[in-house]
Amino acid sequence: MPVYTVHAPKSAETSPVATDKFIFVRDGFHVWAFIAGPFWLLFHRLWLALLGYLVLSFVGEIALSLLGIAAGPRMLVMFVIALLMGFEASSLRRWSLSRGKWRQLDVVVADNPESAERRFFDRWANRRRQDSYSTDRGAPPPTRHVAAQPFSRRPEDVIGLFPQPGVTR
Repeated sequence: MPVYTVHAPKSAETSPVATDKFIFVRDGFHVWAFIAGPFWLLFHRLWLALLGYLVLSFVGEIALSLLGIAAGPRMLVMFVIALLMGFEASSLRRWSLSRGKWRQLDVVVADNPESAERRFFDRWANRRRQDSYSTDRGAPPPTRHVAAQPFSRRPEDVIGLFPQPGVTR
């Protein structure tokens, strides 16, 4: 099953109104990034990744032609670059989102993007519902120094297998 990461703008991560801005990025091999890497990068607005891809492709092609490498191995090198682009496309997209003030909220395992959205929002709504019922009770209740109550220990008492303070070994 595919794994999706859920990203939201940092300013809108807790607002239920901004849920339409959430982005689900599928992890795995992207065929279109393998076949048409620059166009896939343009479509997803990954400008720095596109610049790096073009520089790597052109510099690699020029370096291999200057070294006198035949066309077959040069095509193999470009095929490997395209293959890496297909495997790392989702990582590039997550990296670009993290640079653009987005925050990863969750990881969801689902068959398709619709079921990933359904699973995420079910969990997200349950968390929000549970958080709305909980109240902040502040600090723990004060302890009284009554010897009969087990929760009232003196500060110099030590719990566990540690030596008592001030005692020699």
